[in-house]
Amino acid sequence: MYGEVETFNILSIEDSGFSLGKTVYVENYGCAANKADLEIMLADILRLGYGVISKPEEANIILVNTCGVKKPTEDRILNRLRALSRLNKPIIVAGCLPKINLDAVMRASPNISAILDPYSVDKIGLALEAAERNERKKIFFSEKPPIKLKHPKMRVNRAIEIIPIAEGCLGACSFCCVRFARGSLFSYPKDLIIERFRKAISEGVREIWLTSQDNGAYGLDIGTNLVELLKDCCSISGKFFIRVGMMNPNHAIKMLPDLIAVYKDGRIFKFLHIPVQSGDDGVLKMMNRKYTVEEFKAIVKTFRDEIPEITVATDVICGFPGESREAFEKTLNLVREVEPDVINISKFFPRPRTPAASMKQVDSKEIAYRSRVMTEVANNISLKRNRMWLGWEGEVLVDERGFGDSWIGRNYAYKPIVIKTRMNLLGRFVNVRIIEAHTNYLEAEIKRVE
Repeated sequence: MYGEVETFNILSIEDSGFSLGKTVYVENYGCAANKADLEIMLADILRLGYGVISKPEEANIILVNTCGVKKPTEDRILNRLRALSRLNKPIIVAGCLPKINLDAVMRASPNISAILDPYSVDKIGLALEAAERNERKKIFFSEKPPIKLKHPKMRVNRAIEIIPIAEGCLGACSFCCVRFARGSLFSYPKDLIIERFRKAISEGVREIWLTSQDNGAYGLDIGTNLVELLKDCCSISGKFFIRVGMMNPNHAIKMLPDLIAVYKDGRIFKFLHIPVQSGDDGVLKMMNRKYTVEEFKAIVKTFRDEIPEITVATDVICGFPGESREAFEKTLNLVREVEPDVINISKFFPRPRTPAASMKQVDSKEIAYRSRVMTEVANNISLKRNRMWLGWEGEVLVDERGFGDSWIGRNYAYKPIVIKTRMNLLGRFVNVRIIEAHTNYLEAEIKRVE
C-alpha cells in the first residue's frame, strides 16, 4: 500500500567487523520500486559501518524514504517529518516526494541535512557525510538513474527479491505526479535483470517481484518487451514464483496472446494488476489514458478465458475532475460486470503541477460519497471471489509474517492466505486447506510443511 510505513532494525553488518558505532533510523513509504531503492541505500549504509535501529530517539541520523503519489500520503509524511524534526537530529529525505513537492518537504523540517531523488540512491554515502557534518538542505538530484541492478542491496524480506526492471513510463496521465520523480521510460538491460534473478534463486529466494511504474512498457526503449523478459526468466531452472507488477491496458493489449501464453508457465503467479481508473471513456480521455473501457474488458475476458483462476486487480479513481454522477455509475457498472478480485480505490486529490489540478474539481462530499459506494461494491465482490476458494487444497509460499502467531502465504493465484502456527514458515512451501474466506484474505489449516 502506498501509505504504509515500515521501520527496520539491523544492528549487525554481515561479513564485516567494521562499525562506526553510529546508527540510522529508517522509515520507508510507498511502492515496491521505492522498497527496491531502499534496499540499495541500506546496503551502502551498512557497508559504511552504520547500524540501523528501530527507535528514532536513539539514532544519530534519520532517513525517511518518501512517497508522493497521493495527497493523504504526502500529508502523513510531512506531519511525520515535523514530528521527527523535534528530536533535533539530522534528517535525510529520499524518494519521490522531494521531486514532487520540494518546497513542502523543506518547510516541514528545518533539520533536513540532505535530500535525494529516486535517481540518486547511489549518493546515500554523500548524504550521510552531510548529516555527519550537520549540513543543511544539501540536494542530490540526478539527471538519469544509475544502473541500479549493478549496485549491492540488502534484502529487507529474505523471502522476496524485488527487481526493478525500469524507471519511469511512457504515459502522461493528467492526474499523475510520479512522472516528475521517476521520469520517462528507462528500461534496464535484460541480461542484468536475468543475472540478478539467477543470483536470487541461488541464494534461496523463491519469490521474485518484477517491478516498475508500468511493466507493460518494459523494453520499448531498448528493442525488447515484457514477454521476452518473462520467457528468459522462466528459462531459469528452480522452484520459484514470479509476481508481475502493474501494467497499463494500452501496452498489455498489444501483446495479449503472447503475454497470456507466457503467463501459463507454472512459475508465474496468476495475478494481473491492470488499472482501469474509470469506466467512462470520456473520463479516460480527460485523464489522458490511452485505452478504452472495451479494451480493458477485452484484456480481462481473454485472460480469464485462458486462465480462469487468475486474480485480477485494478485501480479506480473516484471524483476525477469532470466525472459526472453518470460517469461514476458507469464505473460502478463496469466493476460489477468485470468483478475484479482486488479494487484499489482512490479519492481524487489534485497533485502539484498536474493538468488535473487546474480542472474544475468535484465537490469533496460527493467524492467521499462515491468512494463509500465503490468500497461497498468492491468489498462484496472481493468476498464473493474469495469464497470460491473455500475448500481448496494446495501449495502456498509463505512470504510474510502476520499478526501474532500467524504467517501470510500466497498460492499460485497470489491469493493472500493466513496460516496460524508458532512454526517459522518464512520462505517455505506449505500444503494447506482453505477453511475461511474474508474480504481481503483467506484462512487455511496446514496439511504438510516442506
